[in-house]
Amino acid sequence: MPNAIRRQMGAKEWALLLFLSLVWGGSFFFGKVAVAEVGPLTIAFVRVAVAAVALRLVAGLLGQSVPSSLKAWAAFLAMGLLNNAIPFSLIFWGQTRIPIGLASILNATTPLFTVLVAHALTADEKLTWNRFVGVLLGLLGVVSIVGSSVLGAAAGDGLGEVAVLGAALSYACASVYGRRFRGESPLATATGQLSGSALILLPLAAVIDRPWMHETPGAETVAALSGLALLSTALAYVVYFRLLAAVGATNVVLVTLLVPVSALLLGLLVLGESIEPREIAGMAAIALGLVVTDGRGVAWVRGRRQPPPRSPASSRST
Repeated sequence: MPNAIRRQMGAKEWALLLFLSLVWGGSFFFGKVAVAEVGPLTIAFVRVAVAAVALRLVAGLLGQSVPSSLKAWAAFLAMGLLNNAIPFSLIFWGQTRIPIGLASILNATTPLFTVLVAHALTADEKLTWNRFVGVLLGLLGVVSIVGSSVLGAAAGDGLGEVAVLGAALSYACASVYGRRFRGESPLATATGQLSGSALILLPLAAVIDRPWMHETPGAETVAALSGLALLSTALAYVVYFRLLAAVGATNVVLVTLLVPVSALLLGLLVLGESIEPREIAGMAAIALGLVVTDGRGVAWVRGRRQPPPRSPASSRST
């Protein structure tokens, strides 16, 4: 009998969640280091290809196999396109123009886009009032961050911001498409989609980036690519699936609030990046939108407002 999902996280689960936020926040740091010498499509390909090999080894050690039918591979290619190839490429391209902290903040809009995509494309995940309010708050945060860049002098920055928002939208579409993998082994699905995205990105990176025409990357870039593939992708998936099985998707989604914090700290402390007041305001609005969308904050407030239940003795007439 499988272990039941726990709704409350213990110290171990919180530690894993914080670690996951660090390695996923680190993906923006590693990407920023790598784009200085390597093209965005090449970085995306290396990330998924190395991670796919690593996860295949893990799956083999655990005795799990990856489906190999044509139907399975068609699904893996579609999922790999939406969940890896498109968003990774857009984020890395965007990071040639914007800091890692800003990229991570905009990427945190993924759950808000997911609410809208699910409402449009599914019959059982329609908008509720708290999700609607949460999306509005998140959009206000996005406008606070992006509006002046797109319309003002920082047009290059604006395009980078729009690219990361496009990645968030692609992730949202992947979340809805990924519903068809329910009941499948999460590790096998992750391995399959990473393999599929590697097949998509290989010819694109070869034709567009032409990596052989550039100088051999330095040790710092190679280390960043290794960290991106092995830590922020392969290991992150293993931790993610472990948490998902232990405490469920509702708890794991909290990592969305923590990833920008990790990325911002890495950008500030390691790369010397700065953050503007409008970005802080935008992050606060997006975070509040995520809390409202999630629903637990609203439920907590309702619980605090309700009077305690009366005991049987106090309810008797005198």
